[in-house]
Amino acid sequence: MLKQYETVFIATPVLSDVQMKEAVAKYADLITENGGKIVCQEDWGLKKLAYPIQKKTTGFYTLIEFQAEPEFIAKFETQFKRDERILRFQTVSMDKHAIAYAERRRAKMSGVAAPAAEAPAEAPANE
Repeated sequence: MLKQYETVFIATPVLSDVQMKEAVAKYADLITENGGKIVCQEDWGLKKLAYPIQKKTTGFYTLIEFQAEPEFIAKFETQFKRDERILRFQTVSMDKHAIAYAERRRAKMSGVAAPAAEAPAEAPANE
């Protein structure tokens, strides 16, 4: 049975744009090659780190939300540990509340508001 996971990883800032896209594609392909399905992929760009990692103060952040078999996660994280381009990573299993929150966040980012979340209509002016 496929479970839903979310991985955020930080790549070294010395990578070119092409190298960064290649690194992200490597992990996306790894997921799909092992029977997983990518739900969402977001590039958060170059951000300042809270503390220096390997003498670097910035990093490229990427989020990948995917569905995969639980046994795959150990193999996936091993690939992160072996890749010198990756400074940090974290993979979490998503429960139903996290999945619902992620769906609402994606809908909000895409500009599609749920009917209940729409702004209230303006009150008519008193004349």
